[in-house]
Amino acid sequence: MFKLRKSPHLRELIYFSVLVSITFGLVMLGLNTPTQLESIQQKGVIRFATTNTPMTYYIRKGEPVGFEYELAQAFAAHLGVELELALPSSFAGLFSVLEERNAHIAAASLTATAERRKRFDFSPAYRSSAPVLIYRVRRGNPAPKTIEDLYGRSIRVLAGSSYNELLQQLHTQHPALAWSSNEDDSVTDLLDLVHDGSLDYTILDSTVFDAQKSFYPGLKAAFELQSAQPIAWMLNRHRDGTLKNALNQWFKLDSTQALIKTLEERYFSRTNPLNFFDTVTFRRDLQERFLPLYPWFKQAEEETGINWLLLAAIAYQESHWNADAVSPTGVRGIMMLTQAAAEEVGVNDRTDPKESILGGARYLVNVKKKIPDRITEPDHTWFALAGYNVGFGHLEDARILTQKAGKNPDKWQHVREFLPRLSNAKYYPQTRYGYARGHEPVTYVSNIRKYIELLRWEVDTASARDATTTPETDSDAAEAETQRFPLSNLPSSL
Repeated sequence: MFKLRKSPHLRELIYFSVLVSITFGLVMLGLNTPTQLESIQQKGVIRFATTNTPMTYYIRKGEPVGFEYELAQAFAAHLGVELELALPSSFAGLFSVLEERNAHIAAASLTATAERRKRFDFSPAYRSSAPVLIYRVRRGNPAPKTIEDLYGRSIRVLAGSSYNELLQQLHTQHPALAWSSNEDDSVTDLLDLVHDGSLDYTILDSTVFDAQKSFYPGLKAAFELQSAQPIAWMLNRHRDGTLKNALNQWFKLDSTQALIKTLEERYFSRTNPLNFFDTVTFRRDLQERFLPLYPWFKQAEEETGINWLLLAAIAYQESHWNADAVSPTGVRGIMMLTQAAAEEVGVNDRTDPKESILGGARYLVNVKKKIPDRITEPDHTWFALAGYNVGFGHLEDARILTQKAGKNPDKWQHVREFLPRLSNAKYYPQTRYGYARGHEPVTYVSNIRKYIELLRWEVDTASARDATTTPETDSDAAEAETQRFPLSNLPSSL
C-alpha cells in the first residue's frame, strides 16, 4: 500500500502556520481584553476595602462619612463610577479582602511599609505619620522614655497593623520586648483600655492620636518609635498598571490636594478646649446621669422642634444634668429655670426632670422668637442663647457696636468679639443698656458648643462600634439593642 511521506520542509511549514495562528489569536485576544481600569469603568463600580471607625468610615444621620470614605468617593466620581465598600470585621481582614480580589483598593490609614510593598502596590502617599507610644499619666508612674522602659509591661496593638511589623523589628535588638494583638480591637478600644488602666501601652499614628486625645484626658504620647512614615492606599499588583497610573495622576491634581487638606481639617484637627476636669466629669455624667433623661429630651424635640442634642448640651451647661441643682439666685432643676420662666411655660415642679426639660424646651422657643427671623441658623440659636444669658438689651447693644465697627451684626462670629466690650468703660457708656459682663455669654455659648461636639463624638464612636458588632443569636441582638447607647440622628447644622 502506497503511503505519502511528509517532507521535513512540509512539517516546518505546518508548525509555522500553527504558531502564526496561535500568535494571531493571542494578539487579537489581547486587543479585545479590557485593561483593569477599562473593566472598572465598563462595570461602573470600584470597590474599596476600609474599616468602620470614626476616622475612616461610619454612618452619621443615615449618611456615610469619614476621611477615607470621602476621599474614595471623590476618586470614584473622578472615574465616573459608583463606589462600593467592603468592610471586613477586623483591621487584619483588609489584607485578605484585597488578596482574594474582593476589592480593588484598601483605604484605612495604611502605612506603606517595606514589608507590605513586597506584596502590594501603593498609591502616592497622601499623609505621613509617625508611630507613637501611648500611655496614661499617673502619679508615681513616670513617662516611658526608652524601649527598655517597656520591658515587662503590657502592650497591645492592632492586629495586622504596621505596628506589629515595627515591634518585630525592635524585638531583634530587644528580646525582652513583648506585645499582643486582638483581631477584634479598634483604635478606640485600645485607647479605652489604656485610659481605664487595663493596658499599659498601645501604639498609634501620631495624627490619629492627635485627633482623639482630647477625648481621653490623661493619655499622652511618650515618644516616637520611628520617623514619620507614608500613608497611602494599597492595591494588588496588576500586569497593566492602569489603575495605579490613574491613582498617580489623580493624586497630582490640585483639586485632590485641596480636598485632602479640607478632609484633614475636618477629621484630624478636632480639638476639645475643655480642661481635664470638665472632660472627665462630662464622660462620667454621660453614663450616670444622661441616659435616664434621654427620652424626655427626645419628647421635647418632638413637641417643640428644638433638636434634642442642643437641649441636652444646654442642660449640661446649666446643671450638669442634676435634677436637684439650685443656684444662689434661686433658679433650679435640670434646665435651671427661674420661677417666672417656669410659670410662663406651665412648669409646676422645677425639680421634676420631665417637667424641667419639656418646659425648658418651650421656653427656648419663646426666647428664639426674640431674635430676627432674617438671622439664619446656627447663628439664630447662638444669639438666642447669648440673649437669654446676658439679656436681650445688652445683646442688642453689642450688635450695634459690631455694626459701627463695620462688621456684620447678624453673625455670631462677629458679635462675640464685641460682647466683652460691654464691661469696658471705654464702650459701655455709649450703649443704651450700659454695663454688662459681656464675657459670660461668649463663654456660655462656647461651652454649649463644646458639649454638643463631645456628645457628637461619643455618638460617632458608639455608632462605629455598633456597626461592627454582629450578634450571634436573636437574644444577643435583643440584649444589645437594650444596651445600645441611644444617640443618633445628630443635627448637621450645630
